[in-house]
Amino acid sequence: MAAGTAAALLAALGGILWLAARRFVGSSVQRLHQGGDSGLMRGKTVLITGANSGLGRATAAELLRLGARVIMGCRDRERAEEAAGQLRREVWPTGGPDSGPTSGGAGELVVKELDLSSLSSVRSFCQEMLQEEPRLDVLINNAGVFQCPYMKTEDGFEMQFGVNHLGHFLLTNLLLGLLKSSAPSRIVVVSSKLYKYGDINFEDLNSEQSYNKSFCYSRSKLANILFTRELARRLEGTSVTVNVLHPGIVRTNLGRHIHIPLLVRPLFNLVSWAFFKTPEEGAQTAVYLASSPEVEGVSGKYFGDCKEEELLPKAMDESVARKLWDISEVMVGILK
Repeated sequence: MAAGTAAALLAALGGILWLAARRFVGSSVQRLHQGGDSGLMRGKTVLITGANSGLGRATAAELLRLGARVIMGCRDRERAEEAAGQLRREVWPTGGPDSGPTSGGAGELVVKELDLSSLSSVRSFCQEMLQEEPRLDVLINNAGVFQCPYMKTEDGFEMQFGVNHLGHFLLTNLLLGLLKSSAPSRIVVVSSKLYKYGDINFEDLNSEQSYNKSFCYSRSKLANILFTRELARRLEGTSVTVNVLHPGIVRTNLGRHIHIPLLVRPLFNLVSWAFFKTPEEGAQTAVYLASSPEVEGVSGKYFGDCKEEELLPKAMDESVARKLWDISEVMVGILK
């Protein structure tokens, strides 16, 4: 019996390692192919929210290598400056952009403070952007809160809906003028496949009647998609495009609020190593939508693994998208 159990475990481990090796090779080829043109984003300014860790950090690194000027919009300035220092050492090992033959024309990195759980912080950030930045070529709405205990933002909104949807809704609207004057420009919204388990309950958007952290996260991700599609409709004819993506299952600190029993952690770590994407792999679709000529002029679409994917009908409901937009305008104070 013991021998049989050991053999089964070894077989399972071998299968995991084999699958991991296959995925690693495939992802490496994809990244190498995509990163071929080191000057693709030269002269372009990109704003990434939540760029100090996880997907945002990996996206920033890739776009820096493509020559972009990257603005990191982060809640914790100290952590953002630390991450920026690490990124500079990774991307510019010789000491700085254009400082050596291996720099490849890599871009510039700027840190700005942005707390998406505070509408006043969003407004102050956008005011600073409009005063200091002559152009904005790409906005990547990446920052997010994942399945946290019930808590509220500074303005009294449920945290996941407030940060993942409302904070980015206000940010995007306040920067639309700059994006339009910089056209052709792009907006990239990071959602999740978990949108499938969410719904928009207009009677309880703030989750005050009931709260389930998983369902509320899915609701915020569904709101991201509905927002993208409605914004694409409103931006027709402006040369500003907006698309939404899911990155897949990625190994990041986004799941810090999820409790994994101590005895299960070794197995979970093994499975996540074998089957979850690295942040660099997960960032590829965001980089693709921000930079690739293949999606020039494409707007209002949903992408995964750098390919367009179909949405469930509830994510394409135009009447729900318009109603959510109208209510969101009131919630963030665009309309009184």
